[in-house]
Amino acid sequence: PSVSSISCSVSSLPLSLTVKFVNCGQGGLVQFECSNPSDFRIEADGVVYALRPFTVSTLRAVPLVIVARDETNQQQWQTQVRLTPPIGQSQQVCPTPPSSVGQLKRMKRDWVIPPINVPENSRGEFPQDLVRIRSDNDKNRSLRYSVTGPGADQPPTGIFIIHPISGELSVMKPLDREHISNFHLRAHAVDLNGNQVESPIDIVINVIDMNDNRPEFIHQIWNGTIPEGSKPGTFVMTVTSVDKDDPKTANGMLRYKIVSQNPESPTSNMFTINNKTGGIITVAAGLDREKVPQYTLIIQATDMEGNPMYGLSNTATAVIKVTDINDNPPEFTAETFFGEVPENRVNVIVANLTVTDKDQPNTPAWNTVYKITGGDPTGRFSVPTDPTTNEGLVTVVKPIDYEISRTYVLTVVAVNEVSLARGIHSPRQSTATVSIRVIDVNESPNFEPNPKLIKLEEGMQPESALTTFTAQDPDRFMQQTIRYTRLSDPANWLRIDPNTGHITTIAVLDRESPYVKDNMYSATFLASDSGIPPASGTGTLQIFLLDINDNAPHVYPQETEMCEKPEPNGFNITALDGDLSPNAGPFAFELANRPSDIQRNWTITRLSGDFAQLSLKIGFLESGIYEIPIIITDSGNLPMSNTSYLRVKVCQCDHNGDCTDQQHIVAAGLGTGAIIAILLCIIILLILVLLFVVWMKRRDKERQAKQLLIDPEDDVRDNILKYDEEGGGEEDQDYDLSQLQQPDTIEPDAIKPVGIRRMDERPLHPEPQYPIRSAAPHPGDIGDFINEGLKAADNDPTAPPYDSLLVFDYEGSGSTAGSLSSLNSSSSGGDQDYDYLNDWGPRFRKLADMYGGSDD
Repeated sequence: PSVSSISCSVSSLPLSLTVKFVNCGQGGLVQFECSNPSDFRIEADGVVYALRPFTVSTLRAVPLVIVARDETNQQQWQTQVRLTPPIGQSQQVCPTPPSSVGQLKRMKRDWVIPPINVPENSRGEFPQDLVRIRSDNDKNRSLRYSVTGPGADQPPTGIFIIHPISGELSVMKPLDREHISNFHLRAHAVDLNGNQVESPIDIVINVIDMNDNRPEFIHQIWNGTIPEGSKPGTFVMTVTSVDKDDPKTANGMLRYKIVSQNPESPTSNMFTINNKTGGIITVAAGLDREKVPQYTLIIQATDMEGNPMYGLSNTATAVIKVTDINDNPPEFTAETFFGEVPENRVNVIVANLTVTDKDQPNTPAWNTVYKITGGDPTGRFSVPTDPTTNEGLVTVVKPIDYEISRTYVLTVVAVNEVSLARGIHSPRQSTATVSIRVIDVNESPNFEPNPKLIKLEEGMQPESALTTFTAQDPDRFMQQTIRYTRLSDPANWLRIDPNTGHITTIAVLDRESPYVKDNMYSATFLASDSGIPPASGTGTLQIFLLDINDNAPHVYPQETEMCEKPEPNGFNITALDGDLSPNAGPFAFELANRPSDIQRNWTITRLSGDFAQLSLKIGFLESGIYEIPIIITDSGNLPMSNTSYLRVKVCQCDHNGDCTDQQHIVAAGLGTGAIIAILLCIIILLILVLLFVVWMKRRDKERQAKQLLIDPEDDVRDNILKYDEEGGGEEDQDYDLSQLQQPDTIEPDAIKPVGIRRMDERPLHPEPQYPIRSAAPHPGDIGDFINEGLKAADNDPTAPPYDSLLVFDYEGSGSTAGSLSSLNSSSSGGDQDYDYLNDWGPRFRKLADMYGGSDD
């Protein structure tokens, strides 16, 4: 850059040299020293400073050796530095006294300003001058200086300013290295017209770190674990702290230490910490979870390499839990445990075994497993563990017999789910004795053998002795009697003596009975003792029935069919026999001698021991049903014969040989039962149809009868009312007609039910009533109905003069109106002429006969 001179800071001007040292992973603190401390100074970060002015000639003559020394082991290394000016440049380096300002005058244009170091958190007066920039052109004309970049005209703005005339660069406020560690600015020089007279020059400002941040632990509470009994040197955990200061300086170099340990048992220094890495390890033996389950350590981190005077510190808490190992075996709370159990009981808890274990509950080192080591050679007991209480539950898993053993003494050992730690042995208290007393109970009698098998021939007659089936009482120490009863006898063949168990027959034993399966018949008997309460047991008697020849054979099939002209003219038959071989086949077949046409028309030929062929001798046989008697004889010792009838249906056939007449249909698919079922269905259907017709006719009759009663054209009284007739006769004058107009005044017991009623009755209450008639018949029989009503009225000596015609529409008794009869009629009917009623038709002829006729 075209700069004539550079103002130095109060301290010496740093050279363009930084010594870097690689420690090769040894981690020691290295201190730098130079061979010419009167001319040069080197900082801890390796930056070399000049302490006096040098020329080009003297700069080459000054030797400079840098030494790096390890403070830990005093080992040292060295390197030689060659100082040369930049190529094509001449310069003068002038140191600056504390109260003066040094200048760095550029002789040529390509000179570069070295970085400027500014301590952070400065408390000095602001603005604080840093460096002065001058251009060679300011001798001839006035120039204006300016800086650009972050911290100047870019965010964060206002940190650095430059005097526009003098070129003095100043800082306006304290710097924070943890926020911004360096600034990169550019200096500009322009004339009064704003024309650039020099190329911009780069200015690097490094913020020097100060120890202004305390170490901070990543976690305030650290948790770790270690098994009890661990040896010294066992790693526990690592705690970590961070410092925002520069880690390359002592400000950011941390050291750790343990401030306190709680509890201080068994010693106060059970743990130690690596002061650089923060790793915690054990340094003493004696960790015992049962005594001290947890340790609390206060850890301190200090910067400045742990210097307690200048370093900043912070603390955190480390909680170390001592984990359990199986260093305590389980111990029984008693040497002997007692229990009792009834005999023959299983899955019963006899005794509870309790133990103590100092290890952590509900862990494999605490969970107890119980083992029976003696006293149970047959495996009748087990000792599972209660998962909640850790107790051993002595349980019976196989039935115990009081008559065999009255007591059991078991030896039980208690161990943990995991093995004991090395060097720990089981004590005597880990073994206990369990004494179990067996209680005698009343046991059921036992049949022996059960089931019992006997073999007999079938056909044994009633009251025959079969066998003796007895039971034994296992209770040898109880004096009891046993009684026997029959529990199951499907065919009701057997009887058992209640005292001796002797079994006899009460019916014939038949192997062909449906209760016999595979020649075997089973019956069950009950044996009950006299104990309190009584006990009972069952036994099964199996009778294997041997076959005898007690069943005659019969032909199969029993029905067949053939054509009138059969082709072929024979068919095969066989025989069925309920007996087994050798009491069954081979069979002998022959035709009976009668009727005589059997052997004339038929012949039978034996094909094998069980089959024969029945053939027709003649070429044509008329259609019909023929029953052929066949004599079949079995092969038993004392053979049995039987005449069995084969039903042959002969029918007319088509060219395929199939029956075509009705007989074939019946024979082929419809048996007697099917025909009866069809006939019953037909009869039921006819009955239903008949009932439906009767119901329809009755409903029509009722409908027609109602129409007859209410038809105004057929109502006699309506016709009479058309002629102003107010009564049916002279005797009608005695009725109270006011009730017709005021029905509410009628006595309650005189009110007639509403509706049409076929009833002949007198209108007055005290007079006898006519019997209730049935519903009107069909309209076609209306004449018969009227005649029946007239006959009933003629035979009733108390019948009113209006006879039974009122039955069609009777409207109640009594009326407030006058008589509906002739107004001129007298109380006596003898003076009235009723012959004119004959002219009204046949319906009024009866009235004419009654009132105008003879005494007959």
